[in-house]
Amino acid sequence: MTPISVSQGSNPIVLGLPHTGIFVPDDVLAHLNNNGQKLADTDWHIDRLYDGLLPDVTTVKANFHRYVIDANRDPKGGSLYPEQNTTTLVPLTDFDGLDIWKTPPTTAQIAQRCADFHAPYHEALRAELARVRDLHGVVILYDCHSIRSDISYLFDGTLPDFNIGTNLGVTCAAQIEAATAAICTEAQDYSTTINGRFKGGWTTRHYGQPQSGIHAIQMELAQSTYLTDEAAPWTYDQAKADRLRPHLKNIFAILADLAPFLGDTQ
Repeated sequence: MTPISVSQGSNPIVLGLPHTGIFVPDDVLAHLNNNGQKLADTDWHIDRLYDGLLPDVTTVKANFHRYVIDANRDPKGGSLYPEQNTTTLVPLTDFDGLDIWKTPPTTAQIAQRCADFHAPYHEALRAELARVRDLHGVVILYDCHSIRSDISYLFDGTLPDFNIGTNLGVTCAAQIEAATAAICTEAQDYSTTINGRFKGGWTTRHYGQPQSGIHAIQMELAQSTYLTDEAAPWTYDQAKADRLRPHLKNIFAILADLAPFLGDTQ
């Protein structure tokens, strides 16, 4: 198993896929409890959902599960959402606040996982962002995520379908946020929020530097938009996906068209 899969394209958009992987090394799996071994907190089938929506796009995908180490968390351990329930660099609980470990990892084990998994993912992502920016003078990182729409431990009520995160507009040009939000808002029978419970993870916040030609936006989709049920066996619902994918495709088309004009925002 290679920790990372990279597909290189020449389009100005790079897709980040940090949470679709389900690989867990045997020595890590042995320390997960029965609840942890369910691997419930996966961005199930998100790579399949986005596949083929944009020609010649670059993708960087983590093949390891977030319980090994979370590629969308600060490697120094800083919290994305201080004073709110969230999960850590190596999660100690699932999204419902329930323990996932028989034996939690030690500080040394976490450091080793950073070196073996987290660092290679971000080395690959940095390299692709630099390569694509060299091609176009600008690059848009679109970070692909999904989550169950009802998780009381993390948020109240039901999550909107489209959750756009730009860290309050810091991580990308205003045109990117506005264009993405317009397509989502106009999508019939879907709900949308901007910088609500999810304002963009560490990846979006770390790489989003519009002044340097790197724009980043996170899309957190409610899994109810494309799964039959938000529970095991986490079945991909083709009919739901077929309704959703045209809106995602429109987002990519608009962002790709915007890219040549983003130099004015630097």
